Amino acid sequence: MLDETLVFTRAWLVNAATPWLLYQIAIVAILYIGAKLAARRLEPLLENRARRIKGHPDLLRVIVALLRRIDWILFTLFLLVALTIMRSLTWPSRTHLISIALSLSLVWLFASVLSRIVRNRLVARSLGWFAWFFAALVILGINDEVAAFLDSLALPLGESRLSALTVLKAALLLAATVWCAVIVGKYLDERVQKSEELTPSIRVLIGKVAKIGLVLVAGAIALSSVGVDLTALTVFSGAVGVGLGFGLQRVVSNFVSGVIILLDKSIKPGDTISLEGTFGWTRELRARFVSVVTRDGREYLIPNEDFITQRVINWSFSDNLVRLDVNFGVTYDADPHTVSQLAIEAAMNVPRVEADRRPVCWLTDFGESSLNFVLRFWIHDPQQGLANVRGKVLLALWETFAKNGIAIPYPHREIILKRDGGDATKPSAQ
Repeated sequence: MLDETLVFTRAWLVNAATPWLLYQIAIVAILYIGAKLAARRLEPLLENRARRIKGHPDLLRVIVALLRRIDWILFTLFLLVALTIMRSLTWPSRTHLISIALSLSLVWLFASVLSRIVRNRLVARSLGWFAWFFAALVILGINDEVAAFLDSLALPLGESRLSALTVLKAALLLAATVWCAVIVGKYLDERVQKSEELTPSIRVLIGKVAKIGLVLVAGAIALSSVGVDLTALTVFSGAVGVGLGFGLQRVVSNFVSGVIILLDKSIKPGDTISLEGTFGWTRELRARFVSVVTRDGREYLIPNEDFITQRVINWSFSDNLVRLDVNFGVTYDADPHTVSQLAIEAAMNVPRVEADRRPVCWLTDFGESSLNFVLRFWIHDPQQGLANVRGKVLLALWETFAKNGIAIPYPHREIILKRDGGDATKPSAQ
């Protein structure tokens, strides 16, 4: 391999002494200047179109990264066109410098775009170094020898063989296809979520199926493209599946429970639920858990399995209307009919109380010191809280009773104090 490299270097030096080297340098310089000038006019037009994209941060990140390197994209395309035309008109040795420039521009474009798209700096740098290493192999002309060496490092698997070159190609192609599948899946999910013809549960289910399906298809395409026989992995995947089945029972259970929840539509985004003392509304349904946001701003990540195995109160399962009860009492001096009428009018003055369903007030008990009533009213927005609307109704009752001279009693007790001799003092009322 060293002898071939020396021969290749000697031949290149001989060709470098010819005028074709100057021609190639001039062509590369002209194409670079032309790409810069074209990018100045093309970039503003594309940027105006990119600004119209709303609600797609990942897609916008990719587009912005490409727009910032539009000059290098044009330069690479110009070099490719020039190289194709020149190789059809003259010998390949007279286009060697343009081929090197094309390889370097591709690597630089790949590394610079990745540095802006990939948020993980370690991953971005690793891919950048790999791109420069591959470009160096191509420029030196030893990429075929390195590929043959990696292909010789193989592990036989029955009738097939698994080489280091295949693993490397599969890893790179798998990462690229899965990354594209994730971006496309997120885009499709966002489009589905905006569809008002579908129910919220169906939207979430379609989005999850699209994401998982695209990732599986991307993995199958990547492995098939590098020549991996997917049937040869059946035994291995079966053994791994058994191990995962025993070790990840709860994870699988939560995933299946999430699918069941979406299919039977028992819980959907926006529902107001109560579970083990947690009261809030569902913000999002994930593959493993349900995000529930409470009134105090806390976000609880409740496993999907809990919604299947435990008792859940869904305040808005079939209807958003919720009935609330407020208990109160008045003195025996008040007229029960007047109290009921005033209580209903006070409740109807509270903004969140449903006006279409008139509140009702019933006398429930003759207490020790009060006439006991229950005021029942309806609200249509339980996600806004229950305690706050009860409090507003109680304040409205207090103000209404105070204006009409109706007293709310409190218990009376007598305290008798005895001296040491046993004589009782005068009782005092409290």
